[in-house]
Amino acid sequence: MSRFDHRKYRPAPRVTGFDRTWPERDLTQAPIWVSEDLRDGNQALLEPMSVDQKKRLWQLLVDVGIKEIMVGFPSASQPDYDFVRWLIDGNRIPADVTIAALTQSRDHLIDRTFESLEGVDKAIIHLYNSTSTVQRERVFEMDEDGIIDIAVEGARRVKANAEARPGVHWRLEYSPESFSTTEPEFAVRICEAVMDVWQPTPDDRIIFNLPNTVEMAGPHHHADQIEYFCQNVKNRESVIVSVHTHNDRGGAVAAAELAMLAGAERVEGTLLGNGERTGNMDIVILAMNLYGQGIDPELDLSNPDEIIRVVHECTGIPLHPRHPWVGELVYTAFSGSHQDAIRKSLRKQGEDEPWQVAYLPIDPRDIGRDYQAVIRVNSQSGKGGMAFLLERDYGINLPRWMMLALAPHVQAESEKIAGELASSQIRDLLFSHFSRRAPIALVDYGLSRAGDTQSMVVTLEQDGEQFTLEGRGNGPLSAFVNAWNAHANDDIAVADYAEHALSTGSDADAIAFVQLKCGTVRVPAVAEDSDTVSASLQAIISAINLTRERDETGQRGGLTALAS
Repeated sequence: MSRFDHRKYRPAPRVTGFDRTWPERDLTQAPIWVSEDLRDGNQALLEPMSVDQKKRLWQLLVDVGIKEIMVGFPSASQPDYDFVRWLIDGNRIPADVTIAALTQSRDHLIDRTFESLEGVDKAIIHLYNSTSTVQRERVFEMDEDGIIDIAVEGARRVKANAEARPGVHWRLEYSPESFSTTEPEFAVRICEAVMDVWQPTPDDRIIFNLPNTVEMAGPHHHADQIEYFCQNVKNRESVIVSVHTHNDRGGAVAAAELAMLAGAERVEGTLLGNGERTGNMDIVILAMNLYGQGIDPELDLSNPDEIIRVVHECTGIPLHPRHPWVGELVYTAFSGSHQDAIRKSLRKQGEDEPWQVAYLPIDPRDIGRDYQAVIRVNSQSGKGGMAFLLERDYGINLPRWMMLALAPHVQAESEKIAGELASSQIRDLLFSHFSRRAPIALVDYGLSRAGDTQSMVVTLEQDGEQFTLEGRGNGPLSAFVNAWNAHANDDIAVADYAEHALSTGSDADAIAFVQLKCGTVRVPAVAEDSDTVSASLQAIISAINLTRERDETGQRGGLTALAS
């Protein structure tokens, strides 16, 4: 048997004794958001934040709109203590923001926590002790009653300190730490014991924070634990159920979302998911998940790049380019089929209709991104991507047959450089392969109409000598083709054609595409000029030059590349 032996582990036990209703619910509103960046996010760093870094991160949290902010463990850390004093002494806590301070259920730590908060108007005291089976049996070597005694004694000490400071609005929070691996019935029992000490009311509710301290099972299991608690704890109307999910299995956000379905009203997490081991629940992801479902997250995430910058500068942790919602590449498509679907969807998207664009769950502009990065071209891309870039940056609308002709050149160039092509490079490839102003060049032309027939006199130049052709047809292109065929004894015809005005990115005013039929071969070509007639004539001449260039070099391989 391999050393990688799954038999040493056991699945989490099912939660029983409750009526599961959460799968039938939908989220309808944002939770109470709580930032743990300055505590959980700080203790997870190789080099904890300085007070100055904490100040910068604090301002970001306030600017984002988080109303409850855990400011640290002031009883156990001098920098945390100093930071709390900076907030209070400088009157830097907005009226609508409540700070929280964490303390273990130990008398001297509780006392020190209250000392750090002297002069505050309102604050949350967050008391905790470990309750899981493994903690009870292998760490504390206590039975359930012994663990409850620790929680109750801590609750009494908190209550005495709060009553000694009557001018402060104290809110009380208790966590059965390691709730995720605590028997559900024991979690209820110990929380009710703390409730008996603090005596909450519907107007002054207790916060029971139920942490998924180590994520040991799927998010559905966590939701069952939360709903069991909500259904079985007494005086539910006097309780705010809060969750604090970790990401050991990669399900922290999902566990928080399902916990909200199961009855949780409050969610603790960190911006961008920093936290011990694999991290805490990512507030940005969960908030954007709500936003993408039409629910107001009640946070300002309109400038994610500023959030990314400040968090990186304070923690030293870079953001993955595929980070959900706000990573550098999350609104970027390299796949050809994705690019084509995005391009077509964007063309049809109305300003006042619900968002319906393939592969883009939200409009990137909502969070300060634009369409510059939506479609990018590399060797994995197809026709739609290059067409999108040319249209976006140069106003060039490629007909489908020109897309087919250009695509192999774009792919070959991308493979050659082993990287991404800019729109300027794609435009250069278009004209280098499908436009020739020599050896035959347009000098001048004149048009006249007689009924449904147009007559053309055109002056061309070849090898420094000019010559004049005359022809008639039902339009400028047919008149020119007829004139050329009579002159050169050729049998060319326009098999397909497209032209349009240019509005951006070029010195020319018009662009034309032709697919010239030369015997059994179709040769695509392009040209720009000051007007659509001139551009169209230039495009036909380009196709003639390309045909002659191919014939003179004898490069039959070029024929395949030129033919659609």
